Amino acid sequence: MSTPITQPVLLSHARAEAYAPMTRVILGKLGYLILMPDELESIEGAEEIRPLVRLLDERQLAEIPDELDGVPIILITGRHGANGADSRIAAAVKRPAGMHELYRLIQQLTEDTPRSSPRVPTHIPVRCRRGEEEWSTAMLSISENGCLMRSPEPLNLGGRVALSFELPRAGRLELEAETAYQLLPDLGMIFHATRASDREAIKGYVAQTLLS
Repeated sequence: MSTPITQPVLLSHARAEAYAPMTRVILGKLGYLILMPDELESIEGAEEIRPLVRLLDERQLAEIPDELDGVPIILITGRHGANGADSRIAAAVKRPAGMHELYRLIQQLTEDTPRSSPRVPTHIPVRCRRGEEEWSTAMLSISENGCLMRSPEPLNLGGRVALSFELPRAGRLELEAETAYQLLPDLGMIFHATRASDREAIKGYVAQTLLS
């Protein structure tokens, strides 16, 4: 592999079956390159590349040297998780590790201002309702937890509004959202009391958009 590496590297000691389908591909779309040790070693100047985290199946823990190199380990484990006895382990996720769960952990471990879920750009018509008022707006991006939208009607920070919109392959969603911040001229909205089915629909839409 001679192409220069420009993405942050996640060093994976875990086998492919430790991950949910397409996890490696989607994380790559989000800017994180997952490499196996032999793949990393094949890169010219590999000794200069410091991975952000190590991804390790708990069944392979004995393969990792005891000495610490400061690279946090995310342990892919069963339902019992990590016991906290090994100071090298910074986090744990249940096998098979999914993109959304790994993304949250990587962000928390490596970013000064972590994002809890991946966001994708979009342009979806939205119908807003506040009391007796109704109006149309556009959603500019969406994540599992919220969206960015451009509204012709002013919304106070902390104010709540009902949103109605359609996602491809998922149908119409009806959500309540709160204005969390302004990114002029746009508004950052946080979803509230999201039903599990709606949350899964948004996660699926995000994943499909990243793969397209």
